[in-house]
Amino acid sequence: MNAPQAQGALIELVGVQKSYDGQHLVIPGLDLSVRRGEFLTLLGASGSGKTTTLMMLAGFETPTAGHILMNGRPIEDVPPHRRGIGMVFQNYALFPHMTVMQNLAYPLRMRGLKGAALQAKVDRAIELVQLEGMAQRRPAQLSGGQQQRVALARALVFEPELVLMDEPLGALDKNLREHMQYEIKRIHQQLGVTVVYVTHDQGEALTMSDRVAVFHEGRVEQLAPPAMLYDTPATDYIAGFIGENNALEGEVRSAGPQQALLQLPGSAPIPLPRPVASARARVRVRPERVHVGAGDIRLAATVSDLVYLGDHTRLVARLPGGATLVAKLGPGQLPADAGIGAGVTLGWRAADMTVFPARS
Repeated sequence: MNAPQAQGALIELVGVQKSYDGQHLVIPGLDLSVRRGEFLTLLGASGSGKTTTLMMLAGFETPTAGHILMNGRPIEDVPPHRRGIGMVFQNYALFPHMTVMQNLAYPLRMRGLKGAALQAKVDRAIELVQLEGMAQRRPAQLSGGQQQRVALARALVFEPELVLMDEPLGALDKNLREHMQYEIKRIHQQLGVTVVYVTHDQGEALTMSDRVAVFHEGRVEQLAPPAMLYDTPATDYIAGFIGENNALEGEVRSAGPQQALLQLPGSAPIPLPRPVASARARVRVRPERVHVGAGDIRLAATVSDLVYLGDHTRLVARLPGGATLVAKLGPGQLPADAGIGAGVTLGWRAADMTVFPARS
């Protein structure tokens, strides 16, 4: 089966389904294109289908239906070792009895390379991940970050077109994880290799990716660049899942043919940025877009909590109807009299608000 390939696509998933028991589909029908040279992240909660998708790409799982194309050719029946795909696991999966050099040489030997050509590729991979001087160490003699660099180098050493990464930074501490995010992105940009990366960490996905596919119940809820995903979420699920977001729900009232109002409990109605074809709606606004005493939309509230976090102060306020609003205020933005229990007016630009039909 050869299907028309999407423009610039290295990988195509066409109508892919996956069931483990023959009855329930964990992937009900997935169409996904991975562009050549891009860094695509599969993001989602546990059980959303992102890892199952990656395992089907790697060849460790077989689709129940549909096709996986690489360079326009089906690979769903090709065994993993013949797909020419690099793989980086969360647990590194290094050979403990081998040195760094031997670990990196292994995939090259399996492909028939030896001698000076093999050594040159190993040396280049060690230099790429900045592990010079450590070629003769075994994994137990390396830190977690160094072991992850070896795992990354082993996935890249045979110069694959595609590298799959399954939560590779999950075992690292916060500071090292953030450092490795930038290192992996640097290597990706330097080599131009195509990367499909799985994570449940939203910050990681937004930091590293060219595009992010957000998985929900086995489907891609939205596929977009990080900024678009954050600023213009396609669904209420995406708006609530990506980053922190205030949510205010109320009844929709007509204010004319092209305008509607949202009546919040205990507050004045606020204009909606677009009409909504439902009796109730939910508006969302990011905490960093909420200000004290400024904005097109303004609501009276009472301060219930203040948390100083260095680069910003987190202000939590309660509206008369009981809903909560959170504002992230930069230095100098918190009024001196805005203590706990004080009344404040919180506002934001209408353009910073997204609106969706309320879920039942």
